[in-house]
Amino acid sequence: MNVILCATRGGEASIKTQERAIEMTKERGGRLVFIFVSDARFLDKYSAPRVPGMDEEMKNMGEFLLLMAKERAEKAGVESDYVVREGDFKTALVEAAKEVGASLIVLGRPADDNLTTLEYLEQQLSPAIKAETGIETIVV
Repeated sequence: MNVILCATRGGEASIKTQERAIEMTKERGGRLVFIFVSDARFLDKYSAPRVPGMDEEMKNMGEFLLLMAKERAEKAGVESDYVVREGDFKTALVEAAKEVGASLIVLGRPADDNLTTLEYLEQQLSPAIKAETGIETIVV
C-alpha cells in the first residue's frame, strides 16, 4: 500500500502542503500520514533557562495542528493518521518514514521569511533523505 508521509508545521504555507499531499494520496491511492517534529533545542542558546514544560507544550501544539490536518484529509475522503516526534528534523523524519513504510515523503515549500531555504530542501535535505532511505522525497 502507498503511504505518503507529509511533514507539516501549521500556518498558511503548511495548509497548501497538506492539500497537495491529500491530492497526491487521492491520485496514487493509499494512506496519508502527517508528521510534526518539535525541536526546542534552539532555546539552549539563550542565557535564560528553558521554560519548564516547553518541550511538552510544543508537542501538544503539534498534535493539535495534526488533528486539524487529519480532519482536512478525512473530509476529502483520504485515510490519514499522524505522528509527533521530537528532536532533529531529518533524523525524526527518516525514522518515521521507515516505521510507517512510506513510499513518498512530501516536504512543503518554505515561506519567504523562513530560515530554511527552498534551495536547501531541494538540493541537500531531499537528496540526503532519499540516499538514506531509498524513499522518493519531494518539495511541493
